[in-house]
Amino acid sequence: MDTTGKPLRAHAARNRDSLITAARDAFEAGELDIRIEEIARRAKVGVGTLYRHFATREALIEAVYRQRVEDLCGTAPRLLAELTPYDALSAFLRQLIAHSAASQGMAVALEAVMNTGSPVFTQTRAEMIDAIATIMTAAATAGEIRTDVTPETVFQAMGGICTGHDRPGWEDGAQSVARLLLDGLREPTPR
Repeated sequence: MDTTGKPLRAHAARNRDSLITAARDAFEAGELDIRIEEIARRAKVGVGTLYRHFATREALIEAVYRQRVEDLCGTAPRLLAELTPYDALSAFLRQLIAHSAASQGMAVALEAVMNTGSPVFTQTRAEMIDAIATIMTAAATAGEIRTDVTPETVFQAMGGICTGHDRPGWEDGAQSVARLLLDGLREPTPR
């Protein structure tokens, strides 16, 4: 889609995707000060093309973040098709931790987006909660998890787990806490 909501022509869509990919690669590699001109060069497009798609650097950062969240949330249906619902939830939460780890390189860039008052975080939060809800509903229907915990609560807990992503070795601890959360979600067996 372009800025007016119209679908992009194939060539324009390829250019936009190339720009997002080049920026994503740079941000995830920690190249936070990368110049717009360098992103355009890596995407093999002109700077004018970049600005036709993204009016500001923040708009490009926002698009990269949106794509990363869409990629993450898009795994939910695949996981449910391949695994038991409980295992799908476990895999999704592990992916959420990996997503947070990969976002570490983008953290400074994302702060700039936060300062613009962008709705991207509200929207992506809703997308992640929806993905968790889809998996949790399947797991609850299968009797694998309890029904008194909401997807919002699980997302909030995961947010707490992932806040330390700037500390060395945090990911192993985050995986352990996520396992504890998953154990707490299991449907208790009658005694």
